Amino acid sequence: MKANAPLKLMYLNPVGTDAYDAVFAEMARSYKLPGTEVHITCLADPGGSFTHIEYRSYETIVSRGIIQATRQAAREGFDALAIGCFYDTALHDAREVSGEMIVTAPCLASCEIAASLANRFGIIVGRRKWVNQMNAVAREHGYGERLSGFYHVELGVNDFQADHAETERRLVAAGRKAVEEDYAEALILGCTLEIGFYKEVEKAVGVPVIDPSIAAMKRAEYAANLKRQCGWVPSRMWSCEAPPEEEIARFGGFDNGDAFAQRLVVEAE
Repeated sequence: MKANAPLKLMYLNPVGTDAYDAVFAEMARSYKLPGTEVHITCLADPGGSFTHIEYRSYETIVSRGIIQATRQAAREGFDALAIGCFYDTALHDAREVSGEMIVTAPCLASCEIAASLANRFGIIVGRRKWVNQMNAVAREHGYGERLSGFYHVELGVNDFQADHAETERRLVAAGRKAVEEDYAEALILGCTLEIGFYKEVEKAVGVPVIDPSIAAMKRAEYAANLKRQCGWVPSRMWSCEAPPEEEIARFGGFDNGDAFAQRLVVEAE
């Protein structure tokens, strides 16, 4: 690849609908660097018409689509891919088959950024149901000791964009609890569809508030730049070992047709 070619990122919304792709495309347009091209995608056939993957059973079904999407993006020469779910669904699995392409996801990316801004941070999540799994994900990434807690607002994924005023009210109330009672020094919004609210919450509570969709895209962009400038490519040794291509071909199921329902491309300037 030419050194001055645009960075190519993919933001994968790991569901079976393109209903929110335009929202993520606008996010990419607003926050990417001029020399970056971003493709917003969703899964063509995840095994159901999922609009969210709040449940582990839903995650299991769409994980195959994430693997297929990762393989296709790597073959197409993308520099990095962000899996757009705060559970970081299939992150380690996707990395196994991503070759030299960077793969990241919102929880990891948000925690990395929060840890660079503060000693302790809280995570505002949609429903109490999510806390157990998100706590495990954050701790697996090594951030358990930095957490002030999880603060649920009892909104499902599809509820965040339904009534913006009510969503903002609940997020601000949860943020104040985290900051004023548990002494959080930064906050993370723990759902990619909380997009568009971080500035108002930040203004109300007085600490940095990290939008996970922006964090995932920007962390992917940052890592892609480092790969290009410094030659830092992902390791495929030991726990990161990739499966043999001969076995993948023999087993089948990894590369069946186009993995994406559609693409919205935000061009490099």
